Amino acid sequence: MNEPVDPVGLGEILSARGRISGTVRQTPVQLSTVLSERTGVPVHLKLEHTQITGSFKFRGASNAVESLSDEERRRGVIGVSTGNHGRGLAYAAKTAGVKCIICMSKLVPQAKIDGIRAQGAEVRIIGKSQDEAQLEVDRLVWEEGMTMIPPFDHRDVIAGQGTLGLEFVEQVPELETVLVPVSGGGLVSGVAAALKARKPGIRVVGVSMERGAAMHACLAAGRPVEVEELATLADSLGGGIGLENRFTFMMTRDLVDDLVLVTETEIAEAIRHIYWEERQIVEGSGAVGVAALLSGKVGPSGVTGIIVSGGNIDMKQHHRIISGENVDVTREVA
Repeated sequence: MNEPVDPVGLGEILSARGRISGTVRQTPVQLSTVLSERTGVPVHLKLEHTQITGSFKFRGASNAVESLSDEERRRGVIGVSTGNHGRGLAYAAKTAGVKCIICMSKLVPQAKIDGIRAQGAEVRIIGKSQDEAQLEVDRLVWEEGMTMIPPFDHRDVIAGQGTLGLEFVEQVPELETVLVPVSGGGLVSGVAAALKARKPGIRVVGVSMERGAAMHACLAAGRPVEVEELATLADSLGGGIGLENRFTFMMTRDLVDDLVLVTETEIAEAIRHIYWEERQIVEGSGAVGVAALLSGKVGPSGVTGIIVSGGNIDMKQHHRIISGENVDVTREVA
């Protein structure tokens, strides 16, 4: 891991909000009557899946693109993605008139690949993991001088995601516990930094899936380690955090109070709940917070907020899940 660096702070997050306020959407908060009754505390859902491009990733990507120099804009941007970062970066780059290439692994669902191409970006499918796709990114940065905008371990990206935390606590000032999906840690780092700057006593709980939870494994090891990327309903949470991680490992370790894992069955049940009870269509990665609450892996502790982070799910898969089918993605991945 690189030398210690200063974590992203409230000042950078506030600057990011000013920079992207005319671009990103302020997403609504919905009080869940059913979850509130089940837990005995008010449960508020932050519907970030209604963000432009269908996920929170647009915030960080927009802030990073808006922060580029003229020369960096001329050479274009490139990134590796499990889907949502690529979609957000592609849209942000198109809006700014900047060339964009997204590298992805074969594990990424076709619906997410199509969504990125629809934004005008070039997509390259490389290998069976984000780490393999990253090799192509590194080559293009070296050979063509493109600017890499990573999905999470980048100051501008983290600050952009942190604007979601500012927004949530302003919409629901009485928040005491917030559940946040965790992959590489960009969202939970930014959100936790914003929330704890505004309310130091707030409890931030990260949630990931059991299959291939990279940040969880790294925190257990005490350092960034390689973690096998596995097929999961929460596909947007796949991938490692990078052995040279500079920001998100440290910030997650220092700012997040707990990190819990949910099963594939629990994720599917949360997708069903969000559809039938909350009337929302959400992907697996966006449903993990609800899964943690429904399963009892996170107990109610005061006014609770859940970030519903993305809605870019394959609709055929969604139909199968909400119809009660046991969708085993481990068997269906080629």
